[in-house]
Amino acid sequence: MANTKKHSATPSKVGSVAEYLHTFAHPLKAEIETVRALILAADPAIQEGIKWNAPSFCVREYFATIHVKNTRAVQIILHLGARPKQTAALAIDDPAGLLEWLGPDRASIKFSDLAAIQTQQDAFQHIVRQWIAHLSS
Repeated sequence: MANTKKHSATPSKVGSVAEYLHTFAHPLKAEIETVRALILAADPAIQEGIKWNAPSFCVREYFATIHVKNTRAVQIILHLGARPKQTAALAIDDPAGLLEWLGPDRASIKFSDLAAIQTQQDAFQHIVRQWIAHLSS
């Protein structure tokens, strides 16, 4: 029988990411919390939840997930939802060169430390805003 379960873009219960991070042991926890705050501040429509056992962010669909298994850098995976999409390569303005493309609809951004996040925060939020614009395309 085919799996007909739909992936919901509804974030999990309010406070669940905060609760998750409260008990989360990670060498870059402060950096993860800073990235989380920057993503949420990029657009008032962004919501968060725990999806794929990690802090994830959505507007209409999930579009970003923090890859918590990476302990050497804060890695954000940008995507267009739960399943890969057949799409042309996204046009994202990235003059700071933050994006590492993993496919036409997926990219990664890595920050090694808090200083890197603070230095690139405007460029990072600019990418997040552009990325969510592609969710409805």
